[in-house]
Amino acid sequence: MSTSTPAVPTPPGLTVLCVGNGDAFSRSRYSTSLVLEAEGHRLLIDCPHPIRKMLAEADPRLDLGDLDGLLLTHLHGDHASGVEGWAFAHHFGLQRRGVLLAHPEVAEPLWPAHLQVTMRDLLGADGPRPPMTFADYFDWRPLGEAQPTRFGPFEIEVRRTYHHIPTFAFRVRAGGATVGYSADTGWDPALFEWLCAADAVVHETNLGPAHTPFATLCALPPAQRDKLRLVAWPDGLDVHAGPIPALAPGQRLAVTAAGWAPAA
Repeated sequence: MSTSTPAVPTPPGLTVLCVGNGDAFSRSRYSTSLVLEAEGHRLLIDCPHPIRKMLAEADPRLDLGDLDGLLLTHLHGDHASGVEGWAFAHHFGLQRRGVLLAHPEVAEPLWPAHLQVTMRDLLGADGPRPPMTFADYFDWRPLGEAQPTRFGPFEIEVRRTYHHIPTFAFRVRAGGATVGYSADTGWDPALFEWLCAADAVVHETNLGPAHTPFATLCALPPAQRDKLRLVAWPDGLDVHAGPIPALAPGQRLAVTAAGWAPAA
């Protein structure tokens, strides 16, 4: 199994590549995932299954070996169902641990509550190997709410959202610009104000109460709406009828101090 490709250059500045834009129940779209690119580095935001196929369809040049780390918002399946395959691909294909950037409330239950039963026991040439651990697969870089975390060219800030389980929004600065990502969240004016300190914002929209209603975002002042790009809406919601553009898989946009721009 090969998960590496020839080095793919990143566009200049900070860019966002949409890998998926659906919600948990979409029958026609992949679950939401993004790739942030800056200064020769890439961060995957969330990891639904089948992440390698999603990457290949978004940009045929990209594979897991082109990504420097995984930024994980929370453990619901539409955001984390591909983490097992991502970690196995690193272990067997890339022969290195995968870099996981996550808040402790996301990372700490990942192994005992989700992955241990399927990833602990492996067979070797002579029979069962010693039990595998979280640290065998993951190079975990904890994210905290008190101060930013530096990873390569990226400076990452986190803030808790209003959702069923511990979930964290991000502000990521690189290349002289900042992008915000809401993750899954009910409408939270304080969180939205925090996100809008970024130059551009990717925001979910769904049916609530643990998600942000489309009508609420459409009712925002034009200056705030202009910062937004939408993801994670359900199949029956026509977001294209509203004033806020939605991201499409394979779409790559630049983030500048002036907001969204076409990628070079």
